[in-house]
Amino acid sequence: SGLPEKELYQRKAKLEEEYLEVSEKIHIINQLLKAYSLFEKNVDYVVQDGRVIIVDEFTGRLMPGRRYGEGLHQAIEAKEGVPIERDTQTLATITIQNFFRLYKKLAGMTGTAATEAEEFHKIYGLDVVVIPTNKPVIRKDYPDRIYRTAKEKWKAIADEIEDCYKRGQPVLVGTISVEKSELLSKILKKRRIPHQVLNAKYHEKEAQIIAKAGQKGAVTIATNMAGRGTDIKLGPGVKELGGLHIIGTERHEARRIDNQLRGRSGRQGDPGSSRFYLSLEDDLMRLFGSDKISNLMLKMGMEEGQNIDSPLVTKAISTAQKRVENRNFEIRKHLLEYDNVMNDQREYIYNRRSEFLETGGIKEKIDRIIEELITDKIEQMEFPKSGIDEQTAAPLLSWLSDILGREVKVEFDETGTISRENLTNQLIDFAIKCHEEKQKELGEEIAPQVERWIALQSIDKRWKDHLYEMDGLREGIGYQAYAQKDPLIEYKFQAFNLFQDLISKINEDIVRNINRIRVAPVVKRKDIWRINKVQHDEMRQFGAAVPVGAAASQHSQMSQAQTMVSEAQQRTQVVVGKKIGRNDPCPCGSGKKYKYCCGR
Repeated sequence: SGLPEKELYQRKAKLEEEYLEVSEKIHIINQLLKAYSLFEKNVDYVVQDGRVIIVDEFTGRLMPGRRYGEGLHQAIEAKEGVPIERDTQTLATITIQNFFRLYKKLAGMTGTAATEAEEFHKIYGLDVVVIPTNKPVIRKDYPDRIYRTAKEKWKAIADEIEDCYKRGQPVLVGTISVEKSELLSKILKKRRIPHQVLNAKYHEKEAQIIAKAGQKGAVTIATNMAGRGTDIKLGPGVKELGGLHIIGTERHEARRIDNQLRGRSGRQGDPGSSRFYLSLEDDLMRLFGSDKISNLMLKMGMEEGQNIDSPLVTKAISTAQKRVENRNFEIRKHLLEYDNVMNDQREYIYNRRSEFLETGGIKEKIDRIIEELITDKIEQMEFPKSGIDEQTAAPLLSWLSDILGREVKVEFDETGTISRENLTNQLIDFAIKCHEEKQKELGEEIAPQVERWIALQSIDKRWKDHLYEMDGLREGIGYQAYAQKDPLIEYKFQAFNLFQDLISKINEDIVRNINRIRVAPVVKRKDIWRINKVQHDEMRQFGAAVPVGAAASQHSQMSQAQTMVSEAQQRTQVVVGKKIGRNDPCPCGSGKKYKYCCGR
């Protein structure tokens, strides 16, 4: 380009800075677009006490303390006009699948595992065994009712709730979000039907609401919170009315969530019933097969408020749910393949961290790190096996001198060269010798503790940064498909390079920080408050001075720093009757003015 090297470097640095600034702005805009278009209040999150709290999509419960990453949570806080908190950074990450694999023995029990049997077998190698119920299930599961619009569906749900309420049969209504539960609550309030609402906003009242849900005439509207492991006791006379009636306001993507809701009724041989209400505007129906059903309803000339009540439609919806489940399983399986790469790295780092937490052998571990660091650096610089002269070795010696904090020298042979093996051995011996000197300087008791602390701090800091880099790599690796490359293969390759760089940085940080640490002398600081107290105690009325030695004896338990201050105060005070002017003759008798003699 013809530009001087310095100017070229400055221009390059400026371009990189501008690129980073633009990239940051684009990232922020993307997160704001996600917050405004993809995340709904009272569905994905709620706002309580000026804070955005995530809602678990499966259980409907609040997850305080959990935050979306990469600035998304801040974008939602900006959207809702609440105080924006600092972004969080991931310190540790693991998928649920790999977390469960850490257990030596794995088993579980749930009422809805049958629909996920294939995933259990493929991911964990576990078979699902169905155990019969204690008593036969006599609950009646009615076919789904499908309406053309959501408005018609909500009217039909309210009609059935009103009918059950008038007969005294308790009803549990399951909704998929906080928003939908509050919408139905408004409809029932207009009809003056007493009811209880159980969602993420009122989770603290859960036990009270559930305790009354099986009583005669009770109407309970709940999100998926009431669909998991909740045992609703039936009140007196409820069995004769048909037991607890379950109403589902929408089909969930996963069949097991619907089964969990149905399972609240007809427990331990009790009577019960269930029915799901759907509309073609529901998310599941809109995404899968709603066009065919909508056209069929139009051809049949169905009017507003009419519904399809057929087992064939229920079966078609179950098929749609299976397709969604298979798609979600493939997503989880794909995520697991990527996390397996991180899992290998995680195990290595955690094992290394555990080594430093163990007592004893710290010196040997640090010596191994020194050896690994120098060997890897020499391999990286691709030195020849022999004939390495002083000029060729200079960058390596300069690098090691910077790490050790002292000049590194090696002995060359009579030809002024050195072999790679000899160079490696000399440098390792020199670095280990420096380490031994540092241990003596710190002391036998303190050295292992200091070195352990430095090693753990270096590992933790670098691992945290590595996780951030891996998140960025994971986010953009999909673009490799445009270059006709397998993103997973490319991810593994680039992740390996990043991990090698991580290990090198950790080793370098540990060796550098150990060699740079110094034993600071004890600083004798003045305790201002105590000094003033001493001076107060030493003074008597009208400012008469008391001998400092007497006051010092009263404060024999003071620290060394305060003792030094007392010693400094033990100077004899000369009380002068008349103040000497700067231009007056000096009282020492030298004949000079005071300002040029003792007054200097």
